[in-house]
Amino acid sequence: MYCPKCGKENPDDAQLCYSCGWVLTEASVTGENRNVRTSTMAIASLILGILSIVSFAITAIPAALLGIISRLKIEKSGGRLVGEGFAIVGIAVSVVIFFVAGVSMPALARARQFSFRMVCGRNLSGLGKAMLIYANDYEDELPRAGGRSSTWSARIANWRAPNRFAAYGLNANRTGGRVTVSSSFYLLVKYTDVAPKTFVCPGDPGVMDFRFSEYDVRNKEYIDVWDFGPNPAEHCSYSYHAAYNSPYSLNTAASAPGMAVAADRNPWIDCPAAKAKDFSLFDWDGDTQKQKAGNAIAHLEYGQNVLFLDSHVAFEKRAFCGVQDDNIYTPSPRAAPGVFPQQGITPLSCPAVRPLHREDSLLVNEGEITKPPPH
Repeated sequence: MYCPKCGKENPDDAQLCYSCGWVLTEASVTGENRNVRTSTMAIASLILGILSIVSFAITAIPAALLGIISRLKIEKSGGRLVGEGFAIVGIAVSVVIFFVAGVSMPALARARQFSFRMVCGRNLSGLGKAMLIYANDYEDELPRAGGRSSTWSARIANWRAPNRFAAYGLNANRTGGRVTVSSSFYLLVKYTDVAPKTFVCPGDPGVMDFRFSEYDVRNKEYIDVWDFGPNPAEHCSYSYHAAYNSPYSLNTAASAPGMAVAADRNPWIDCPAAKAKDFSLFDWDGDTQKQKAGNAIAHLEYGQNVLFLDSHVAFEKRAFCGVQDDNIYTPSPRAAPGVFPQQGITPLSCPAVRPLHREDSLLVNEGEITKPPPH
């Protein structure tokens, strides 16, 4: 017979339940009209617990809840519900899956970021090789859109233009016009067959592959246009040496091999997913957090991939990694009281920013540079 209180089975002639001491009634002794069934909640808990193994713990919470509720109902059923073992297994599996997920998820996140970093590094390595091919054809100079007197702008004159004069707004004598940092990068698409997706770092939020389908461009190839669309910052993740408004453009034959050529975005310039950082929070000689404040936002601010003129790529944990520890994201005077090359100075505006001497690495991209804090 079954005890109506705890549901445990007892001998037919028992007067008291051997498990809980409950007085067994005549109805309990005879067991007449007894309807015993297995708890559907307990079965569901078991099934959901097993499914949580392959669903990355998505079903673990409902499995645990159903298991707990079914156990309570079984205890109160007076032996009319069974299946406590199913419920216990469902709860146990859920707890194990939660524990495994808690341990493995941070590791998976780190692995994901590491894979982003590796893809980004391969992208920059490919760009470095393409730049050397380009420089070999253009008197050792790295890609530089427009003319010698072209000014840096947010957009070029006509990215779909049939020729370079119309694209950059150049005069007949190749003076004037406006260019973007990304339009210099785009020369690698036009003349060295680099795919536009190579310019997208998977760790850079808000940036996507450049595709004609987004801009209703028909009957054209990528080599027929002059920039990454009307909003190039949305399709190019990398900063490039500031070649405009400066006599210090890079040359593979004349510049120092340790000069930084390209890297993840400049943190002091707006990007599609975030505003420019506050320069006052960065201190190259401060603690780890103050040093990290000067890193690019990609790769969770752990560092940035940097392409150097000798074509090697390195993941640098700090931005002061140029020649003589020059900060690659800020202008750095060669010698000035109280100014260190690792820190540099805050640029005032995009068109005016430029390297201050031949060994001053300065990598920029389209966007609005953060204003210096008020004195």
